[in-house]
Parts: sequence; structure tokens; C-alpha cells
Amino acid sequence: MKRLILFVSIAAMTLGSCGTKKKIAELEAKNKECQDLLNSTTVKLNLCLSEKDIISNQLADLKKTNSDLISNVGNITLLSAKGAENLEKSLESLKEKDLKISRLQDALTRKDSVTLALVTSLKGAVGISDPDIEINVEKGVVMISIADKLLFKSGSYEISDRAKEILGKVAKVVNDKPDFECMVESHTDNVPYRNGVLLDNWDLSAKRATAVVRVLTNDHKVNPKQMIAAGRGEFQPLVANNTVENRAANRRTRIIVMPKIDQFYDMIEKEMKKQTGK
Repeated sequence: MKRLILFVSIAAMTLGSCGTKKKIAELEAKNKECQDLLNSTTVKLNLCLSEKDIISNQLADLKKTNSDLISNVGNITLLSAKGAENLEKSLESLKEKDLKISRLQDALTRKDSVTLALVTSLKGAVGISDPDIEINVEKGVVMISIADKLLFKSGSYEISDRAKEILGKVAKVVNDKPDFECMVESHTDNVPYRNGVLLDNWDLSAKRATAVVRVLTNDHKVNPKQMIAAGRGEFQPLVANNTVENRAANRRTRIIVMPKIDQFYDMIEKEMKKQTGK
């Protein structure tokens, strides 16, 4: 009996020991599973925290951008208002400039009309068909170009009788335009000149210009206040001074009939005041 009881006790202890080991193994497996789950959860938590920081920074940036946009909208509105105002002013300024240009063109047209009428008057008054006398319009003024062979002898500044007749007809037209200026402009060729008190072609051209002015004022009663005498010498040739014919073409006297500059601008100003009503 005692042996039976001992055997049963030993069997019970053996069976109890096997059950405990199994429990421990199960617990260890469960613990490992929990540890793995904890590690995985920790990794996910760290990722979430990192993403949270990124999102927080992005949110802060978005808030700042939104604030800046709201501020900029106000600035843009202000700038747009100022831009519209400046654009309106610019358009008004352009309109004024266009109006001034239009008035100036009208004044220039009137001036050109007066100039062309003067050309017609001069051609009719001079009434001479001569290739050595040209009457035309250049740069808005009337120019009468007379070859020196009709006015002077070679190397002289004494005016010929034929020239006095021509100048008399020119003087008639100039006297009809008391508000115009008349410039006598004398040119020479490039052949060096020196004779007595005259030193060079400057002197010769100046003397010829003043000789024509004296005929117009003394003999034909042109107002001296209208007259200008200019000696150009050899420095504005029409053609190269390389032949006898070319040098003859360069020896010339031009009588330029033109409105006075101040009167021309007065005419423009009056026209502008007339248009504006001021």
C-alpha cells in the first residue's frame, strides 16, 4: 500500500512538472508576441510623432502663407487702385501730348502754306527763266540761289548792274513781307584768295554778302532790321571743288527768306490757345 501511494505521488509530481513547463512555454511565447507587438507599436508611434512634427511645421507655414496672402491682397488692392490712377493720368497726359502734336502739325502746315505762297510770289516777281537762278523750299524756308557770275566779277565783291535788277525784284517781295527775315549767305570755292585787305575766302564771302545787303537796303529800301549777312567761305560746297564747272557751282549767293523764329512760335502758341480756349 505504501508503495502504491509513493508511486502515485511520484506520478503526480511528474505530471505536475510537465504541466508547469508547458505553461511557462506558453507564457514565454505570449510574452514574445507582446514584446514584438510593443516594438512594432513603438516604431509606429515614433513615425506618427515624426509625421506630426512635419505636419505641424507645414501647418505653421500654411498659416504664415495665408497671413501673407491676406496682407498681399490688401497691398495688391492698394497697388491696383494706384495703378489705375496712374494709368488714367498717363492716358490723360498722352491725350494732351497728342493734342499738342496735332496743333503743332497744324501750325507747321500753316507755315508751309505761307512758305509755298511766298515761293509763288517770288517766282512771279522775279519772272526770270535762268538756270543760274533757283527758287525753292528747303527745310521750311524759301531759298533764292544766284550764281556768282550773275552778281560779281571774278575775285570781286562789286555787284554788277544785271545783279541789281534781279535784286530789285527780290526786294519787292521781301518788302511785302515785313515780318520775315532775309539772310544773304555767300559761298566761295576753295581756291585760296588774298587781295589787299581781304585775307581769304572768309573775307571775300563776307564782303559779298554785305554788298548784297547794302543794295537791298540802300537801293531798294528793304528794312535793315530784316537783314542778316553771312559769309560761309569755302566750307559748305555743293559739289567737290575738283573741276572748273564744280568750282563755279560752289561760288554762289543764297538769299533766304524765312519767318522769324519767335513769330513762328508765337503762331504755334496762338493756335494752341485757340484750340484750348485758354
